[in-house]
Amino acid sequence: MRIGRQQERRERQELQDQHGQQVRLGKALVGGGCVAALGFAPSAALPASGVSGTVVAKGTSTGKLKVKTPKGRTDVTFRTITVQPGGSTGWHTHSGQVIAVVKSGTLTRTLDDCSVEVMAEGTSFIEPSGARHPHIGRNLGTEPVVLWVTYLLPEGSALSDDADAVDCGAKK
Repeated sequence: MRIGRQQERRERQELQDQHGQQVRLGKALVGGGCVAALGFAPSAALPASGVSGTVVAKGTSTGKLKVKTPKGRTDVTFRTITVQPGGSTGWHTHSGQVIAVVKSGTLTRTLDDCSVEVMAEGTSFIEPSGARHPHIGRNLGTEPVVLWVTYLLPEGSALSDDADAVDCGAKK
């Protein structure tokens, strides 16, 4: 009889121990999940560490910028473009939007409606997408124009496509 009770106590203790382990395991899993979730949430409590950055160009728009990404997958390309004095981009279009910052120099742009925009150092602009929006950029100054450009194009698209010149004399 005594052996039976001791056996019973041991079995009961094992069950309690197993239940306690399950409870501790459950708490650990919940706690671990919370910690993992915090890794995805922004936290002001964790300072940056081992990170550095360099501003390569900054420009201010003359008005509100309306950014539209292409339908489907988007190729994002960053590029530096230098236009020498007297040089031009040639008439062209883009299959997606282009965001540009004039790092140095002054770029003179002629747009599809024959309007002319003079973009000085420190300005930014968006070029619209599509064949209906041909444009050209010219350097009419004496120093190189340096642009920092971000292309938001449909996957696999060329950065630009040649376009026919707009006959601005006929539009006046």
